[in-house]
Amino acid sequence: MKKSPLKIAIANIETKKDVVSNSKKICAVMTEAKNHGAHIVQFSEAALSGYIKSQISDWADVNWRLLKKQLDLICTHAKNLQIYIILGSNHFEKNEKRPKNSVYIISPEGVIVTRYDKRYCSHTEISSWYSAGHKPCVFEVGGWKLGCAICIEIQFPSVFSEYEALDVDCVFLSTYSNDPMHWIQSQGHAACNNIWISVATPKQCSDGLQGGLVKPNGKSGARVAPESSESHIMVTLDQADPELDISLNKARPWRRLARSKNIYDNEI
Repeated sequence: MKKSPLKIAIANIETKKDVVSNSKKICAVMTEAKNHGAHIVQFSEAALSGYIKSQISDWADVNWRLLKKQLDLICTHAKNLQIYIILGSNHFEKNEKRPKNSVYIISPEGVIVTRYDKRYCSHTEISSWYSAGHKPCVFEVGGWKLGCAICIEIQFPSVFSEYEALDVDCVFLSTYSNDPMHWIQSQGHAACNNIWISVATPKQCSDGLQGGLVKPNGKSGARVAPESSESHIMVTLDQADPELDISLNKARPWRRLARSKNIYDNEI
């Protein structure tokens, strides 16, 4: 089934310890992105809550009620704007031992339709900070199947091959990293699995890793310019892009068939 192009705003804002300040910036970008025709706005890892070590030195310092209040305000704003939001934030429930490093998927109805919890945490994260998630996250917008990954998960090819097997068109990688290698790895995963990968980083990381879109052929689409003052950039997923005909319509189905090994067992 042919899908209409999907317009995505990739945010480029600084993340701070002050969740109220973060929330205000997030809502401002949402409004700007909607005015530019975006269907989805993607934010970086921990964009609302602030990230451990960088902004958070102890969980005891976190005001979870205030964080929930700001999340509710963002959900209401999404409803008012009628737009999808992919929002990185720490998530904690009382019956859990530790918080999770998460991404919320907020619908145009202002509802958190699903949540992705980071499955492959770093040594520091899993030793001292977070508990890990255990399953992929797949949701649909306008017929497009979309998935999520967080930061260091770019190091794990199985994350992206799993999403390909689940028929995902685009994986949203939300990260708090300035490692330029993450972009190169995104290009590799996109090219191997013939999927789009949308990368969002906080502004303070853009000296090394700039947000942007990688196409299913592994080529770079639009990217945030280093030290850019822009609050976001606009990118588009378009199945009809002639540049992607081989990647989407030939390479991807063939590679899926090849991975099954049936063609080699039976010798076509």
